[in-house]
Amino acid sequence: MDAIPLVHASLGEQELAAVAEVFCSGWPAGQGPSGQALERELAERYGVGGAVAVSNCGAALHLGLLALGVEPGDEVIVADYTFPAPAHAVRYVGAVPVFADVRADTGTVDPQAVADLVGPRTVGVIAVDTVGLPADYAELQSITDRYGLFLFEDAACAVGATYQGREAGALAPVACLSFHGRKGITSGEGGALLTADPGLAADAKLRSSFGIGSIFDQARVVGLPIPEFTEIGYNYKLSDIAAAILRVQIGRIGELLDRRRAVAAHYAKLLADEELVTVPHVPRDRTHAWQAYLVTLDPSVDRAGVAADLRAQGIGCGHGTWACHLQPVYQTKQPCPVSADLFQRQLAIPMHAELSMNQVERIAEILPTALRTHARLQSRPSEKLPSQCQDPGGTA
Repeated sequence: MDAIPLVHASLGEQELAAVAEVFCSGWPAGQGPSGQALERELAERYGVGGAVAVSNCGAALHLGLLALGVEPGDEVIVADYTFPAPAHAVRYVGAVPVFADVRADTGTVDPQAVADLVGPRTVGVIAVDTVGLPADYAELQSITDRYGLFLFEDAACAVGATYQGREAGALAPVACLSFHGRKGITSGEGGALLTADPGLAADAKLRSSFGIGSIFDQARVVGLPIPEFTEIGYNYKLSDIAAAILRVQIGRIGELLDRRRAVAAHYAKLLADEELVTVPHVPRDRTHAWQAYLVTLDPSVDRAGVAADLRAQGIGCGHGTWACHLQPVYQTKQPCPVSADLFQRQLAIPMHAELSMNQVERIAEILPTALRTHARLQSRPSEKLPSQCQDPGGTA
């Protein structure tokens, strides 16, 4: 029985050749020729004033908040149903994360919940493109404009997704991307900060290299320049090895996303009539990057039992993502009931560009049996949430 992993990076000969070129260049460290080329290509692709390649998306969040001037005691509203990196970054700068509940159908932050949380200490909002689906940016931008707040897009999972015809990563004045191993494009680890403001990008770039800028650039100056440390910075540089891989991966976004879309469409077709599970919903005005495929189980189903059955048959699966307000590190009693419910009921099943249609069919055959095995017979299936079974790309 062949195992079907939950995630799998799409890396091959093109990426290896790019790494070999960096080895020959003599500069494998950060902010060298490959890193600078990557930043130019990202800025051009997203039509932004500046792009800063960094070691991971958490670093991009941290640098972005510093550049935006967030201070200790400030409050930043963050989407609750996500990996907790945005809230962690708020804590890094001494500010307070205030968790906003999410939409039941999409898992993205609820604009009304955001508006209800704005208070005298609120300085901004971090929206999250949940597992690859953009949030409601028209409404969110209206709210932040009304109250004079910044809007920061966490597009970590959403490379290639769109909202109202615009690409994720360019849906707010400041955004971040992730190139972690399970993302749509990857260098194993890595991230980027994107911003419409070149000054903000320059601030973040300086802080990403201990506060002294590119050593590569300084080494090319005639004489002996001795840099001065004008800011407390961090070692958040992305290596040129990783940057070279990403330059190849950026050219493959369309190809890799098409494969993921095909997988999502086949799942939606095969699981559409299953009463104990709801497939993901994609609103008509946006498209999904399918970093993950989360199904929502009926309340009668024991998720742990389903996961055990899938794993026993070689099928990778996971719990989905996190309801951040429930994590002990934040010690908050703030309620986010929709997020808490999704945290208990969603299940991630395999999603990556290397899945074959035969593997998808095997998963869709085994999953319903596991659902029925672990459903409490006295419970009736709840009303299903809207699904995208007719159109996983959100264009029907």
